[in-house]
Parts: sequence; C-alpha cells; structure tokens
Amino acid sequence: MLSVGSIQLDGLLYAATLLFFIFDPFASVPLFIAMTKGLDGKSMVTSANRAVLVAAILFVIFVLIGKYLLSMFGITIEGFRIAGGLVLLLMGMEIVFGLSLIRSGDQNVAWVIIATPILSGPGVISTAIILTVQLDPITVLLAGGFSLLITWILMRNAHRFVELVGTNVIDVFSKVVGLLVAAIGIEYMLRGITEWLDLYNVATSLALI
Repeated sequence: MLSVGSIQLDGLLYAATLLFFIFDPFASVPLFIAMTKGLDGKSMVTSANRAVLVAAILFVIFVLIGKYLLSMFGITIEGFRIAGGLVLLLMGMEIVFGLSLIRSGDQNVAWVIIATPILSGPGVISTAIILTVQLDPITVLLAGGFSLLITWILMRNAHRFVELVGTNVIDVFSKVVGLLVAAIGIEYMLRGITEWLDLYNVATSLALI
C-alpha cells in the first residue's frame, strides 16, 4: 500500500474516482448553463466561482463534522435526499415552463442551487461521511478538491459555449435539461422514500422481536 505521509495513495485514487463520478462535473455544466440563462459572461463566471466555493465549503463541513451535524438536527440522509429532490423538481419545472418557483428574479439563488443540491447534494454528503470513516479526512478533502477543481474550470468557461452556439440553441437545450433535472429530482425523492421505508420496516421488525 503506497503512502505519502499519512495519505494512502490507493485510498486517494479510490476516493477521487468515486467523488468525481458523484460530483459529475460534466453533467453539472449543462445544468449551470440552464440555470444562468440570460446572464452575461462576467455574471456567469461570478456565479461559477460562488457555486464552487459554496459547494467546497459544504463539502469540507460534511467531511469534518457532517455525521454529527445531521444528528444534531435530527436529519437523516434519506430526509435530505427527499428535500433535495423536491428542490430539483421545482427547478426543473421552472426551467421547462418558464415559471418563477425558486429564483423569483433573484440571480443569486441560481448559484446557490447549483452549489446544493446539484454539486453538494445528498449523494456527495453521504459519500463524504462514509469515506471519512473508511479513510481519513485529509485524503477525502484532497479527493473532493480534485473533482471541484475540474468542475470550476468547466463552469468558468461555460459562457464561451453560450457565446459559441447562441441563445436560441441554449433555449432549446435548457428545456431538455430542465426535463432531466425534474426526472433526477423525482428519482431523488423516490430513492429517499424507499430508503426511509426500508429503515422503518427494519426498525419495526426489530421492535417486534
């Protein structure tokens, strides 16, 4: 097992690969473009900076004290997943139908939603907590930083793609992305409900023994 100081290189590679696919930076960029539609290049770069910064802060918090933080507020991963799915569903409906369910004209809300639940959603939070137990916080933080760095680079240059293809293509593209976001939100909610019911059934079975 290769190691550098207290960092296990095989563990770092494992955590970085896992978190990269869960952060899914290549899927986050289309969502970012759809959510920031209508903003100029400078505003999109600013939104990208803020979204990744907030996502990074949330990631660090949940790596270090996530397990205790959720317990303190009595929040389960299943409940967090359902709440995140509801937000994504509303966001998808807003994009598809041109409603104002979430943003209500406030551009700042767009990057907040990109930060969570899209980047630092239930999957990332639960994975961060699990990896911290399996490995160590420094390894997990380095692995997450790698994925967030790639995400930041892609999102910072998203405005170039918008300038290249034009607003009409972005409008059509956004509708498709909005439908996918709504579907992801429903999947989040269904998975959260299913996992909660499984835990409830197990707890009920144990109580009857």
